[in-house]
Amino acid sequence: MLTQEDDVEIHALRKRGWSISAIARHTGRDRKTVRAYLEGRGGRDTRPQERPSCLDPYREFLVQRFDDDQHVTAAVLFDELVEAGFGRSYPTLVRELRRLDLRPVCTTCEHHKGNDPTVRIEHPAGEELQIDWLELRDTPWGRPIYVLVGALSHSGRFRTAVCEQMTIGHVAQGMHRIVTALGGTAKVWRVDRMATAVIPGTDRLNPQFAQIAKHYGVEVAICPPRRAQRKGVVEKAIQYLTGRWWRTTRATDLLTAQRSLDVWCERVADRRKRPGATTVGELGAAEPLRPVTPVAFPIVVVETRKVSRTALVAYDGNSYSVPAGLIGREIEVRLQIDRPFLELHTAEGGLVARHRRATGGAGQTIRTTAHDEELQKAVLAAFSTDKPCRRKANRPASDRALALLDRAGRDTAADRVEISLQPYAQLTEPAPAALAGAAR
Repeated sequence: MLTQEDDVEIHALRKRGWSISAIARHTGRDRKTVRAYLEGRGGRDTRPQERPSCLDPYREFLVQRFDDDQHVTAAVLFDELVEAGFGRSYPTLVRELRRLDLRPVCTTCEHHKGNDPTVRIEHPAGEELQIDWLELRDTPWGRPIYVLVGALSHSGRFRTAVCEQMTIGHVAQGMHRIVTALGGTAKVWRVDRMATAVIPGTDRLNPQFAQIAKHYGVEVAICPPRRAQRKGVVEKAIQYLTGRWWRTTRATDLLTAQRSLDVWCERVADRRKRPGATTVGELGAAEPLRPVTPVAFPIVVVETRKVSRTALVAYDGNSYSVPAGLIGREIEVRLQIDRPFLELHTAEGGLVARHRRATGGAGQTIRTTAHDEELQKAVLAAFSTDKPCRRKANRPASDRALALLDRAGRDTAADRVEISLQPYAQLTEPAPAALAGAAR
């Protein structure tokens, strides 16, 4: 049996006009072998033969089915084939689909898998700040939090703001916290198509977000749709802090989560090594960032709280009083982040209290004298010296209750419609004459 190289050689020599004998002498092969290979009879087909498949009877159906829907699941195909008499298992179906390579490749989905060619983008120092949200819905305290992450594209240094919601007010408050912690802002803010920054379905900025950008004097660059790699620095930052900080933190509420994250960014994230015997923190501190105004953009932040039994509303690590009549109700906390006051409104929009904001996380209780007096009156009015009811007392129904129950029973009986099946039973019974004849 000749090798592929020998087979190619004898065909090439034959094309040059060599005789079979000359080729045999040159290659050291038998003339009959050379003739067989030149006539296409030499050797056996060593290509792997495709073994029969249990899907062969259904191949045309599967081809057509994939032509109709490239993304139809194997589970759906299994149900349809079982109804048609397919007697093999689901794993067998999946294995044969893969072996026969019946499912076509969706070029659109392949293009968005990140397998297309990429290039490393050079980011000048102080040029770009990438922004994105991290949603953490499963928290130890049972309420979701949303982390706004801002990462410098050149150094990879990032800072965060932990928020209860993803509203434009929280974006304004979070961005001021981030740029202040970074020590300045880059020339350009790069965002994806999050609704707080971009009008959904368009390439236009949200007017309020545009005002925030103007407040800090920065440009805004919007990533192309479905191109997360374009802001890969902040994506990697989110992946890093999720795996390193969130998995190990012992935070018990939003406030402790923010404190823990701030410390972790300085002590862990900033100490990551970079080429040139430097760290992320050192590289980020050397970036020429633009100074920011100490006053945040004047926008109203609205959050919902429930009034406690002591007529207090908790917000940002402090408690603020409301009238005692609102205990147990939902209250809206409204504050303009550039002002030192905080307002409490009912769900209908009515103003019920206005307090000076305490330092976040100070654990203070701010209660007005009027609210304190009203709460004391409400507590005294509800106070009673009566003994509690005995749970095991014998208290049968009174005569009046029994009389009312008897009257209700009579009224119900009067309105009740009785249905008798006796006439139907008589129709089904045999006549007496028939019974007598049967007896004789």
